Amino acid sequence: MIQPIIDFSAGAFGGTACVLSGQPFDTTKVKMQTFPLLYRGFLHCFVTTCRTGGLRALYKGTTPALVANVTENAVLFLSYGRCQDVVRFLCGVDQGAKLSDLQKASAGSLASIFSATAVTPAGLVKCSLQAMHEMEATGKIVTRHRSTMWTVVRSVLKERGPLGMFTGLSSTILRDIPGFFCFFGAYELSRSTFAKYMGTDKERIGMLPLVFSGGFAGACFWTVVFPIDCVKSRIQVYSLAGRQEGFMKTFRAIIRQEGVAVMYSGLAPTLIRTFPANGALFLAYDSSRKFMMDHVGG
Repeated sequence: MIQPIIDFSAGAFGGTACVLSGQPFDTTKVKMQTFPLLYRGFLHCFVTTCRTGGLRALYKGTTPALVANVTENAVLFLSYGRCQDVVRFLCGVDQGAKLSDLQKASAGSLASIFSATAVTPAGLVKCSLQAMHEMEATGKIVTRHRSTMWTVVRSVLKERGPLGMFTGLSSTILRDIPGFFCFFGAYELSRSTFAKYMGTDKERIGMLPLVFSGGFAGACFWTVVFPIDCVKSRIQVYSLAGRQEGFMKTFRAIIRQEGVAVMYSGLAPTLIRTFPANGALFLAYDSSRKFMMDHVGG
């Protein structure tokens, strides 16, 4: 039982580091995805958010973001370790044998199904809080009290029941299966390249190559799946106003009414965020996992 606990704990540490280093950029991403016509670009969205709500507005949704990312990464890395065993079994190799970068990417893709299910409720609350100001300003919803994580949860449960907390689950899974294949594949490929260049193994490449590999992994993830994430954000945020169209209907409506370019609204702050956030994610995960393995895991 020790190994799963270590993987779960290290993933939680990584998720915390990811949120604390990148929340303002994630907030601008969600705003631009859900209300692209309100903002001319990343800087305009960033400055407007600060002007209307102060720096505090950039950290709107931080608590559910922490819950979401800690949950997602804890479950992801816990499942990642177990899914590697599944890949070993399917490939007919011995348990404990080293996997190729492609096999690890496949394990990450499989693990994403479990993390997507775990993260959807907190992700719904996070996106709702981040875009709450725009929903009110455009008249899509009317609130008579200050919106908090708990008011959003109560509203969803009251109007749609417990299953309402999983609004956007299918879109999240559709995003994460290819996304985390690219994520773990790019991470392992980058580490392998550094190790080959430095004449060492992947575990000894040092902090800066590790941080770069994490950032590179995040950039590949978002470049591939960003349009899917845009649809997911629309579904989750607009569900506050009672609109709960499915993925394909939302996707076609965006393309028909707003064009293809809108699907990439918010990509700039996402790519800016990805290197510090995902670099911090893997640095915290790798460091905490090694520490626990040395002192607890034997």
